[in-house]
Amino acid sequence: MNESVARAMWERFEPVHQLVYFTPEVREAVEGLGLRGYWMGYFALRAAPLGPVPASVVTSCFYVFHPDRAASVLPDAWTLASPQQLIEVRERAVGAAMTNFYGPDVVASAELAEAADLAWEAARAADTAGRVLGVANQELPRPAQPHVRLWQAVTTLREHRGDGHVAVLVGRRVGPVEALVLKSATGETDAEFQRRIRQWSIEEWRSAQAKLRERGWIDEEGRLTKAGAAAHERMEADTGAAAVTPWQTLGADGTTRLAHLLEPLARRVLDSGIVPTGNPVGLTESTWGSTG
Repeated sequence: MNESVARAMWERFEPVHQLVYFTPEVREAVEGLGLRGYWMGYFALRAAPLGPVPASVVTSCFYVFHPDRAASVLPDAWTLASPQQLIEVRERAVGAAMTNFYGPDVVASAELAEAADLAWEAARAADTAGRVLGVANQELPRPAQPHVRLWQAVTTLREHRGDGHVAVLVGRRVGPVEALVLKSATGETDAEFQRRIRQWSIEEWRSAQAKLRERGWIDEEGRLTKAGAAAHERMEADTGAAAVTPWQTLGADGTTRLAHLLEPLARRVLDSGIVPTGNPVGLTESTWGSTG
């Protein structure tokens, strides 16, 4: 089991996780609690497993957001709904969203239940030392409904992988803005979209570009150099290597089976257009082109 397997599994479970950010059922549930605007809902729902932590902790864990982005909605969100309330609402809303998005027959199918149990087994096996978001999600109770259980399992797995990715970035002295600039230079996502939604100024973005040029990773036009491509490839490999434990524990047969069960669910999300073009995580139509 190697880093390419971890990457291939991320490509198949990440689209399922993304439903929490882009479905009307989740937005309406958050608004029903009195939370205002997209970003209050995003930060409160994603950070809820951590408890009522301050904005600085969330900024540190999420890594690529300007501190003002989280501070504009936290701790205000905790005064409107407790983290436990948000976790409960998150589960109900995601359950409704998945039922409406995939259809009741898919949600009630034996295949989805099998996927949920396999994903839960993998998520429970994730090594969480130094992985705050991963362990916070891993410690949540096992949902009774298979489709909600599947969503929570893949969320634990994606936060586990994300924690490992942040560790790789820190170890290679790639700061939050440099990470965004580098990702944009690979063509995986739109640079201006990244800068705006993460709330970095043009000056901060240009400063990050200058740092990457000094390292020889991008050229004067902001394009990835050969050295930059090699550095990006190494960091992706390290991220994958740090995320293999769940799949080693699940085993080759279980991992392959889960991949096949997730593929139609992930493809449905990608084909629907519900996840915007240029999205921050780099989900693209060619996502599955490099792994089998």
